[in-house]
Amino acid sequence: MQKFKIMAGDVVVITTGKHKGKTGKVLKVLQDKQRVLVEKVNVVKRQVKPTAERAGGTVEKEASIHISNVALWNEEEKRSVKIGWKRDDDGNKVRFDKSTNAILPRRGA
Repeated sequence: MQKFKIMAGDVVVITTGKHKGKTGKVLKVLQDKQRVLVEKVNVVKRQVKPTAERAGGTVEKEASIHISNVALWNEEEKRSVKIGWKRDDDGNKVRFDKSTNAILPRRGA
């Protein structure tokens, strides 16, 4: 299984496609399919049948986006971030910003 640099809880920007430029929080990373669910981006409508728990009708939910079409977003500097891996002083594996060498906080799940 592949290890991705983008994790659930990160804020990302869409780099290509019809949602280019939109930002949102990653809800879930689908590692097997190499896709991510981004909050309030790529929203689709689905018709669902009624069940005991919910009424039927039209439901809006996020569809997945390929992970290569998103980049980590730095809100303070208003720019996308290239991410790398390195070991910190304690020997822990951490993510860092390749342009500034700043260690990124772990928001992921």
